[in-house]
Amino acid sequence: QVQLVESGGGLVQAGGSLRLSCAASGRTFSSYAMGWFRQAPGKEREFVAVISWRSDSTVYADSVKGRFTISRDNTKNMVYLQMNSLKPEDTAVYCCAAASRGYLPTAATRYDYWGQGTQVTVSS
Repeated sequence: QVQLVESGGGLVQAGGSLRLSCAASGRTFSSYAMGWFRQAPGKEREFVAVISWRSDSTVYADSVKGRFTISRDNTKNMVYLQMNSLKPEDTAVYCCAAASRGYLPTAATRYDYWGQGTQVTVSS
């Protein structure tokens, strides 16, 4: 079992930056691929980024590529999402998730555990 708790969300002006954190509990954290997803009001949940369990590979959604960076520290059971050059369309609830299947899964259905999310609001 893995429990996930996100933090770091908030209100930021367009062009600004935020760093989201995801704290994970569980002895097997290092064996999971870790992803970030987001959901804006009235929209479907959207894949943002994923990092492999070994931290040697990442995948990003086209909408955030070059602006967001996912990283993890397996010694601290932490996953991060550094978000730069934020845009109003990045406004959403951001959730981290853990996947035991697949090396770099991008589909939400591949993930086993989810956090409750943290709100990110980008003003224009």
